[in-house]
Amino acid sequence: MVSFPNCKINIGLNITGKRADGYHNLETIFYPIQIKDAIEIVASEHESELNFTSSGNAVNVEDENNLCVKAYHLLKKDFTNLPSIKMHLHKNIPMGAGLGGGSADASGVLLLLNKKFNLNISQNKLIDYALQLGSDCPFFVINKSCFATGRGEIMNEMAIDLSAYKIMIVNPGIHVNTGEAFSNLKKNNFSPIGELEISIKKDITTWRENIKNDFEKPVFEKHPEIELIKNTLYEHGAIYSAMSGSGSSVFGIFKQEKVTKLKFPAHYFCQTV
Repeated sequence: MVSFPNCKINIGLNITGKRADGYHNLETIFYPIQIKDAIEIVASEHESELNFTSSGNAVNVEDENNLCVKAYHLLKKDFTNLPSIKMHLHKNIPMGAGLGGGSADASGVLLLLNKKFNLNISQNKLIDYALQLGSDCPFFVINKSCFATGRGEIMNEMAIDLSAYKIMIVNPGIHVNTGEAFSNLKKNNFSPIGELEISIKKDITTWRENIKNDFEKPVFEKHPEIELIKNTLYEHGAIYSAMSGSGSSVFGIFKQEKVTKLKFPAHYFCQTV
């Protein structure tokens, strides 16, 4: 059985406070984007519980630390009759890019195992499992545009329709470590609670002035190349452009007739959906 987990962009990302558990509270809009990886799972007679392989973009973590592998073992603890499997991941979504590719794959494994082996896990329980794998993972169980708070796990579906536009995703191949990005945020310089939820409901032409990503300033200071991408997208007619998540991907939203074939360096990942 095969599934094709898609990635996401963050439309706005406001850090609203530091939590007692060491995490940060945030507000963001998760919006699904149809750039996809592929996961195949088949039952196996192999002695080991899991035979994991991958192809495509290099996955620069040991297998035991891969979120897909962790997702299998997480369910195996509660469903001891879960059979041994072969799992293959084909990686297309850039890694460390603010697109949630690893989180999408982890949740994709949970959903695929649930369907293939008739585990009958409810959506709410799948969200609970997903949160154990990462803060972004629960979104990919729902996989609809959501306004997210808390660590990103408290989600309310929000009707945002960008089907009249083209969205260009550009990634320069720079890996931004999420933990480091959080550590570079200025202490106690937090965004007002509720600001994003108000701004997202206004006309898209107002987003440039009102919707921001708090990670952009520290990331741009360290990687000016990422800021240049954002400026280039605006120069070529983007209505709204921003870095997604903690970076390094930048997206631009264009009117359909305004999309141009921008020339970025050959090693960049660049795709329009």
